[in-house]
Amino acid sequence: MNYKSTKIIALFVLGVSNFANAQTNDATTPLHLMQPDYPTPYVIPQKENIKAVLDRVYNFLDKNSASKIINAATKAEITDYKKNKEDVIFEPGAFRLTSYEWGVTYAGMLLASKATGEKYFADYSNKRIQLIADVAENIQEKNIKDKDMLKTLHPEALDFAGALCAAFIKAKKDGLKANIDPLVNNYIHFISKEQFRLKDGTLARNRPQDNTLWLDDMFMSVPALAQMGSYTGDVKYFDDAVKQVNQFSKRMFNDQKGIYMHGWVESMEVHPQFHWARANGWAVMTMVELLEVL
Repeated sequence: MNYKSTKIIALFVLGVSNFANAQTNDATTPLHLMQPDYPTPYVIPQKENIKAVLDRVYNFLDKNSASKIINAATKAEITDYKKNKEDVIFEPGAFRLTSYEWGVTYAGMLLASKATGEKYFADYSNKRIQLIADVAENIQEKNIKDKDMLKTLHPEALDFAGALCAAFIKAKKDGLKANIDPLVNNYIHFISKEQFRLKDGTLARNRPQDNTLWLDDMFMSVPALAQMGSYTGDVKYFDDAVKQVNQFSKRMFNDQKGIYMHGWVESMEVHPQFHWARANGWAVMTMVELLEVL
């Protein structure tokens, strides 16, 4: 085979290859008709598929998050809280029961129960909220050796108060029999009276710099205040919730982009804007939670 023949064959193969590729590239196919090469395809979700995912999430979380307390030394389960004088911890699990993530999880499971009609989703939340309430009510603080439980008794930040408070009230309104009032009142007292605020009353942090706003804190405070207003009928909680949204938005909402920045530091003359998707998610959830009860 001479050079000319080889070249013709090579060009023919290349042409066939390019023709095959052209059938699927965006030069010959309308972009909206092309299927993305994602491991998990984006499709219109069907009810049964959503339920299957929720069940997978439920089964994993139910298996991997604590649902009982145990002796801190022997690891034996404790069932009689009222007579207990032992040192206790939550049983080992992959997740903390008393953090903002689990406040969101408890509320999410309650919603999943309403959406599907399946009681076991709500049971997931109610069982653990009941457990936390029982520990707080019956176990002496000196015997509680779980650091995260101690943080729910003495919150150090909004992360350990707001999302949990909102979820506990939702569970109570949905029929939970646990005595959540001591915990809820403790959370609200921290949010209303102890958490640092700017001079105008905006909930703020002194980390990593003084007089700092984090957009996350809208969700870590406002839903709790909103739910407390609904739970007690006291409008002062609604007033504070609305004030927080307005005053966070005044400083952190970008009218041109239609989104929030993540952090704001009072001492800065120029406020650099970093637009974090997750933080904007907290803000959107905050306003939905507030509007649902106003």
